[in-house]
Amino acid sequence: MTDRSLRALGLDGAPAELPLTYPGRPVEEPALLTDGRLLPLRPAPGPLGEWRVVTGMASGPAADPARSPDGAGPAPAALPSGGQPGAEGRAPSGAPPPDGTPAAEPALDELLDRLGAARSGTRRPVLAVGSNASPAQLHHKLTLRGAGATVPMVPVQVRGIGIGCSAHIGLHGYVAAAPYAEPAARHTLVAGWLDPAQLAAVDETEFNYRRVWVPGGAFPMTLPSGEPLGGAYLYVSVHGVLADPATGRPRPGGGDQGALLTALLAASAELRALLGPGPERWVERARADEAVRAEGRAVFHRAGWARPEGLPELHHE
Repeated sequence: MTDRSLRALGLDGAPAELPLTYPGRPVEEPALLTDGRLLPLRPAPGPLGEWRVVTGMASGPAADPARSPDGAGPAPAALPSGGQPGAEGRAPSGAPPPDGTPAAEPALDELLDRLGAARSGTRRPVLAVGSNASPAQLHHKLTLRGAGATVPMVPVQVRGIGIGCSAHIGLHGYVAAAPYAEPAARHTLVAGWLDPAQLAAVDETEFNYRRVWVPGGAFPMTLPSGEPLGGAYLYVSVHGVLADPATGRPRPGGGDQGALLTALLAASAELRALLGPGPERWVERARADEAVRAEGRAVFHRAGWARPEGLPELHHE
């Protein structure tokens, strides 16, 4: 069968371990992340849990995603599914097809049952403007905290949310992306459907952000099936976003990290003295010392670069 591992797909390498690759490579098509693999999802009208999962070109233990990599038994319990409240009814679980027959395309909830993971109706969608759109980063965060890394990941068209840079330096040395209000913005953001344990695990990694619920009525969201998404969680920086001193507008985020750090160094003698001369030295110094990260954040504020993100007071659940 086709190798769907993150490594084979060129999607391996978490930015937490390779900071200058931030934000990492995102999911570009709907997929189920499970056991370090990415299985395609077929969008269709109706609940996410009814979308079909392409499990492979062949069946049997080697192709069954509900088994461990050595085929010896069930894979570890995985992540929650769908994001539609009320889609919790259980569908019958089908037995794997016999060896040598074409692989079935089970419904997402059926496959999640086989994996021992939470169904889609018990999960909630979380929009990513940064590295949470990277399957490698999400796999890294969840496995490190024992939360199970089975997650439906779906690109969603979102209006009204811009992608900027958080006005702080993160634990791993990079300047992470952060959302801000931008009525004219149209972006494709990856939504990961997380179960409660996974949501708690990701919250632990986002201590520079507050998680808010973004209603689809105020910020329209469209699934690849063409149907609207009623809302999703979003992580908003508690430090605000960086403004470009040349324009006063939020500095674009989510792009090349090396180029961003180079531009910040060029704009501030204080940053050059603290973190220069280049991106490699910046990352090396910042990830090694919390005091350096704190001083870098202070430089952003002294320079007048930190601006409110402009999002309304959204409900935090």
